[in-house]
Amino acid sequence: SPPFFRRQVRRKLMDELCEEVGFKYDVLTADIDEKAIRREDPAELVTVLAQAKADAIQGKMAPAEKEKDENALLITCDQVVVHEGKILEKPEDAAEARRFIEGYARAPCSTVGSIAVTQLASGKVAQEVDRADIHFTPIPAATIDALIAEGEVFWCAGGLMVEHDLVTPHVTRIDGTMDGVMGLPKLKVLQLISTFFD
Repeated sequence: SPPFFRRQVRRKLMDELCEEVGFKYDVLTADIDEKAIRREDPAELVTVLAQAKADAIQGKMAPAEKEKDENALLITCDQVVVHEGKILEKPEDAAEARRFIEGYARAPCSTVGSIAVTQLASGKVAQEVDRADIHFTPIPAATIDALIAEGEVFWCAGGLMVEHDLVTPHVTRIDGTMDGVMGLPKLKVLQLISTFFD
């Protein structure tokens, strides 16, 4: 499972969302082989992966569990980073993490994420893609070394951690929302949830 820092940030976003809407949630894992699912188009890739996660989680649930609450929703997400026309996923090693992070000063990178909200009782799905563009100044080699040594970058698409104290000073602009960059755009999630409660 991802390290504490990354889980903590996403959990905080989910907690804020729950407080705003007044619902509670449980965390379930899909345990799928994401590398086995490939698409050239980033939006298509994250859409297929978010749906595959939903399918995997539902496959672990007993039919009675899915039907016990007609308002129960399953929220699954996936995100990649796109830079200079290439899809970047989690770095495989330190060299790849360094290459990704150094490259962000050359050209802005983008987060492309998909959110799928599935109504468990009916199987209906509402899904949307979110994109944010992030502009950077060069990140010093010593900072990159520190990020790699911490290890969090290996759990983030593109090794991208705009929320990290070492990275934030090098972010010059975000076209999109910070929660979207973090992989859980709250406004879009709320809009998707609302489609089931008109």
